[in-house]
Amino acid sequence: MFTGIVEAVGTLTAITPKGEDISVTVDVGKLDMSDVKLGDSIATNGVCLTVVEFNSTSYSADLSLETLDKTGFTDYSAGDKVNLEKAMLPTTRFGGHIVSGHVDGVGEIVERNMVGRAIEFWVSMPGDIAKYVAEKGSITVDGISLTVNALRKNQFKLTIVPHTGEETTIADFQVGRKVNLEVDVLARYMERLLTSREEQQPESSITMEFLQQNGFA
Repeated sequence: MFTGIVEAVGTLTAITPKGEDISVTVDVGKLDMSDVKLGDSIATNGVCLTVVEFNSTSYSADLSLETLDKTGFTDYSAGDKVNLEKAMLPTTRFGGHIVSGHVDGVGEIVERNMVGRAIEFWVSMPGDIAKYVAEKGSITVDGISLTVNALRKNQFKLTIVPHTGEETTIADFQVGRKVNLEVDVLARYMERLLTSREEQQPESSITMEFLQQNGFA
């Protein structure tokens, strides 16, 4: 589990094909690796990856075909910058929102504008996840916990303050860039709760014919 508060910006130093899968190696920049162990999870541009090798300055992880199909990793190259966050601890300050590291879809930057010192982005999203995105709600974009400031058909607006731009990769985003999106997990649980409740409702045996026969219609 993560919070979407990026701890460091790393660099992809190697992408190695492994059959249909790939292995990646990431230089972690300023990320503290002193408490990392084999098998730990590190969110890499919002994708939960399992550490299979590491040292004080880098880690490697394997990506399955499923991960490649569902994320923007197919467009990445060695040298690309990535947002990094280690899995949260029980003692971690919860500054963002609940992030699972399981990408729901790939979006695209469709507009970029400067508004004072802030950067305003419009981001397109797959239609099947649009229902989970609410104005003033949370969304994860390449591993960054952000607030949705406005909506239009299958697109949402982000306003990026200077600090976020300095501490993540988002200041470098240009029109046409693909980004990993994860919707607020609470929205998915709420949908499932409501759907389950509807499914469990017993079908009524009262019909229009019954009402007519008994003088109610």
